Amino acid sequence: MNLKVTTIPLIFLVLTLICCSNVPSDKPVELGLDVLQNNQFSVLKDKRVGVITNQTGVDSKNRHIADILHSAEEVNLVALFGPEHGIRGDIEGGYTVSEEVDEKTGVPVYSLYGDTRKPTQEMLKNIDVLVFDIQDVGTRFYTYISTMSLAMEAAAENDISFVVLDRPNPITGKIVEGPVLKPGFTSFVGIHPIALRHGMTVGELAMLFNGERFFKDSVKVDLTVIKMKNWDRQSWYGDLVLQWIRPSPNIPDPETALLYAGIGLLEASLVSEGRGTSIPFKNIGAPWLNAVALSSELDKLTFEGISFDTTSYVPADMPGAAVNPKFEGTKCNGLLLSVTNPNTFQSVKFGVHLICLIKKMHRDYFGWRSAGGIDRMAGTDEFRKAVDSGVPAEKILASFEPDLEKFMAMRSKYLLYE
Repeated sequence: MNLKVTTIPLIFLVLTLICCSNVPSDKPVELGLDVLQNNQFSVLKDKRVGVITNQTGVDSKNRHIADILHSAEEVNLVALFGPEHGIRGDIEGGYTVSEEVDEKTGVPVYSLYGDTRKPTQEMLKNIDVLVFDIQDVGTRFYTYISTMSLAMEAAAENDISFVVLDRPNPITGKIVEGPVLKPGFTSFVGIHPIALRHGMTVGELAMLFNGERFFKDSVKVDLTVIKMKNWDRQSWYGDLVLQWIRPSPNIPDPETALLYAGIGLLEASLVSEGRGTSIPFKNIGAPWLNAVALSSELDKLTFEGISFDTTSYVPADMPGAAVNPKFEGTKCNGLLLSVTNPNTFQSVKFGVHLICLIKKMHRDYFGWRSAGGIDRMAGTDEFRKAVDSGVPAEKILASFEPDLEKFMAMRSKYLLYE
């Protein structure tokens, strides 16, 4: 199978580097969807197109991909596919997505988050090319990349080409943190052996999944990645001239996306991760938590890029965002987190230290909702066992390094941006 990546001519690239070396670009980012339009939809012409997308699948002018492709004379849009949270992003995580018809375009919508998570042969029978256009958050256990992987596998099995319209990694593409998923711990919240905070775009991940033959029976798909223009690995989404559209109900802004990589691990614990409040993953706590003592201990560790203060909150049922959250209706003592420098903040490192401190301070209260839950999120049972045994956070973080080094070497082959 061929891999095609849209790029600029080599001569033009060399001239640009010579003329503009060390001069920061102030050009706005052109998303993969923008580039597709600027190229007159050339990769989709004369083909029956299916699109995997949600409310984040918009161009830089906030026009939705379904509307764009439906109105384009060059494109025959025949199907839409909805991942977790649905086409419009209004379904809480973990809840089934139903099949429907898109009201605006009249195009049928197939569910990829319910009884079926991988497109079936029946769903694909009238499709020549599948397009993936969803904003990821840069964390392995966020399920959109699992949906992408399963769809790529299905496309390969049905001789359908696959196009990824690339988007920024919102939490920068330069910081990579472990653990790396280990064999035996594959699930929908961890589908391939990549780092928890992988530092890659969805286009780069697609290339990695395909190039490393991660799919069933080692199949490969005919993959095309439509690169962005004017995006670099140092870019933090909050600094881009792009509107942030919630990729899911509990990720309201890029700061939350960054915290999620580490604080998300609390979802598998008996500590509230702030669901049921207006600022999930910025609020953390529990009725039994000594927030003052925890804050004091964290202060001693002098983390870069993060500040925190004691707080209290009462989780409430929030239809569409947090149904039956932990400690619903009960006052939680906790911390209010705020990212002060997204370019230096290591969210997984902070999350590991936070969990280890809470375990040390509250051995009679801290625990896991289930061993399997935290093991799937961490991608290994070694993390849970180390925390439960009282292993210091720095030693746990150091244990991630050998696998991270291997991942970084593998990752380097598929990076599209400097």
